[in-house]
Amino acid sequence: MPSQIESRTHDPVAATASASAQALLSMRGITKSYGDHVVLNHIDLDVASREKVAVIGPSGSGKTTILRAAIGQGTIRIDGEYLWHVKATDGLRPAGERHARRVRRAVGIVFQQFNLFPHMTALENVREPLVHALGMRRQESDARATDLLCQVGLKDHLGKHPAQLSGGQQQRVAIARSLALRPKIMLFDEVTSALDPELVGEVLRVVRQLASEGEMSMLIVTHEISFAADIADRVLMFDAGKIVEQGPPSQVLKNPTNPRTRQFLRAVLER
Repeated sequence: MPSQIESRTHDPVAATASASAQALLSMRGITKSYGDHVVLNHIDLDVASREKVAVIGPSGSGKTTILRAAIGQGTIRIDGEYLWHVKATDGLRPAGERHARRVRRAVGIVFQQFNLFPHMTALENVREPLVHALGMRRQESDARATDLLCQVGLKDHLGKHPAQLSGGQQQRVAIARSLALRPKIMLFDEVTSALDPELVGEVLRVVRQLASEGEMSMLIVTHEISFAADIADRVLMFDAGKIVEQGPPSQVLKNPTNPRTRQFLRAVLER
């Protein structure tokens, strides 16, 4: 493959330990269809504690759908707890929305669109989940929201509304808001695809910084191949609703074995 891809160095011992650890996110037999069109075809997916997993593939391959499925219906475990089920003596029984909301707090998600409240300032947007999900008091929630906005480089923009911010700044507010509940895993869905090219770097720097801190697991859908090579412990190649290849970046991105992966990377890197 073209030499512009640079992969992280991987420790085989650490990789083995990661694979043997209990998955922080576990999805089993996930299937999604729209009429006769199958978007996800019996997907099994695990993300280990602190593991960074990048998802690549063509449009319509199921990449975004697998992120939505991680907080949707199905046989899903987050940090050892079932999202929509509880254990019983005779197996699993359905659990309600209240149970799911509690378990789902361990997951932060950032989509392509920023989805900020336009009538709220950056500070108020980040404070919102702290007040409504955790019942945090105003002084404490303001302090926490301020710290998060400073973490993503927006300390001078706390009082600005979304319309007063660039696309990259709005996306960083969205990232700060997703971090508010201290998630154990972050899901990123093409977080730079709606940005002008000159704003992409500032958002990727924030995600890189979060990854380098190492505490959270990450599942990252991205079309930025060099970014995936730099940040990921493991890369998944999606095509037609299936994972057709997976492994460390050095294998999937530089020496792929699946013809569809080779074709996709060739098309992306020759643009």
